[in-house]
Amino acid sequence: MEKIEQMVLQLKAVSDPNRLKLLACLKQGEVCVCDLVEVLKISQPAVSQQLKKLKDADIISERKKGTWKHFRLNEVQAPYIQAIIDVLDEMPIIKCSSLC
Repeated sequence: MEKIEQMVLQLKAVSDPNRLKLLACLKQGEVCVCDLVEVLKISQPAVSQQLKKLKDADIISERKKGTWKHFRLNEVQAPYIQAIIDVLDEMPIIKCSSLC
């Protein structure tokens, strides 16, 4: 039953358009939270809430660098990450430029 609960958590995490945009950006590599604010055009706290849901589902991981947090796909931890990546492959490319 644990695997089903993990799958449900991950599917819920990727069911939001903003989180899908974040994942499409992170598919290209590690990205700073400041860049993700620019991608979604929403406040940094709102982006952080979206990232927390993805992190709680073990889809992404974070690394702190100075005052900024950098995020990337958590390919090792997420058991269903390949299915998520397959979905992301069907999405249009989202440009993520480095601001910090």
